[in-house]
Amino acid sequence: AVAAATGTQDSVLNICMDAKHHKTEPGPEGQLYGQCVLWKDNACCTANTSQEAHQDQSYLYNFNWDHCGAMPEKCKRHFIQDTCLYECSPNLGPWIDQADTSWRKERIRDVPLCQEDCEQWWEDCQDAVTCKVNWHKGWNWTTGTNQCPKGAMCQKFKFVFRTAAALCEQIWSGSYRYTSHQRGSGRCIQMWFDPVQGNPNVAVAQYYA
Repeated sequence: AVAAATGTQDSVLNICMDAKHHKTEPGPEGQLYGQCVLWKDNACCTANTSQEAHQDQSYLYNFNWDHCGAMPEKCKRHFIQDTCLYECSPNLGPWIDQADTSWRKERIRDVPLCQEDCEQWWEDCQDAVTCKVNWHKGWNWTTGTNQCPKGAMCQKFKFVFRTAAALCEQIWSGSYRYTSHQRGSGRCIQMWFDPVQGNPNVAVAQYYA
């Protein structure tokens, strides 16, 4: 039984999800771009994907951050970091779930995000503007990039997402879970970390596995 349990544990550690741009397995990347560089020692993303993660309306998903006017840079960096974590991290295995969409077979669900990462995201984005709570679905894609659906009103994040928890848990339909765990606790996934200190999310994945 122990061997079986260990087998299950190992199967969710150090893996890439089966999704649109992920490599089949993680490994070192010589050069990752910008904010994705944290994962270069062991990444599920290619250098190309990491570069695209920083573009407005990149070919990754043709997604337009500026659908209600220009998103402030201090806010956008959190979305770039969120994209880097999603595309590059090999430590999300315990939260990988089946997805039945045309563009990916797997997704993440309820990843326990460190409190500071979530609070800072909300703090830096509260004056950014959007017209939707869930960014995964319901957009008007007729132009090839996402536009607000008819009748949707553009308003500041702080009115769309009343709390940091609402932002983190609702914007990507439950991909993240807000926690009261702090960075460095070994109980929550960090979107941001100092690569010199090593990747703290390895231990977190092990704990939850």
